[in-house]
Amino acid sequence: MKGIILAAGRGSRLNRLTADKPKPLVELAGKPLFEWQLSAMQQAGIRDVTVITGYLGEQFEGFPVNRIHNPFWDKSNMVRTLLQADELLQHEACIVSYGDILYHPDWVKQLNECPADIAISYDKDWLALWSQRFDEPLSDAESFQSEGGYLTDIGRQVTDLADIAGQYMGLLLFRPHGWQQLKNLLKDYSATEIDKLDMTTLLSRLLKSGVSIATVAGSGRWLEVDDPDDLAFYEKRLSSHADWKHDWRH
Repeated sequence: MKGIILAAGRGSRLNRLTADKPKPLVELAGKPLFEWQLSAMQQAGIRDVTVITGYLGEQFEGFPVNRIHNPFWDKSNMVRTLLQADELLQHEACIVSYGDILYHPDWVKQLNECPADIAISYDKDWLALWSQRFDEPLSDAESFQSEGGYLTDIGRQVTDLADIAGQYMGLLLFRPHGWQQLKNLLKDYSATEIDKLDMTTLLSRLLKSGVSIATVAGSGRWLEVDDPDDLAFYEKRLSSHADWKHDWRH
């Protein structure tokens, strides 16, 4: 199993924090998000990691990873970034990680063990974290439903918590056959359409086309960083709550 970390975007919602560094190199609890991700993958047994860079991509040169640059990073979305790793994904099973999340190694291990061609991880206890991050959790949540271990709905704006059985985290598994299914879907898309495509929308369209997407459930032990308020919140919790330190570090 190989690892891929999508790290092309600037993360403009972090404002001045990304004025001179890519979003994954912003620090939390004393080290960059990217180092936490690498550590989690390595502890899960994944030694071969590729980072897809974009904004200030040269700053990843000092890390023990393979690098692929997305030259379209400032005009495209995450799907275009992932497509830069096409040569790798055609031939290797890969765990794909967003560049702005932290996760316990067990999340990677569980996804690694899934035999499906395409799989995603989700947190079934998402509401506890979202209720602390947002005054109104539904303002930043989308539909998510799984049945029999397979995704049935994702990505719709909803007004009822009953439509959300979990939170998609930004961790995915692609095996070569699953990657080919994704490419088959995109073959009729124009370059402009692909550039505008986000990952959740892509997953939803794969579902509608009849592609099976397995789901791997867990509880807690991950974080998502969107803006400076998230960083301040996590730093405060980590410094004052032993349960949080244990939750995603150990």
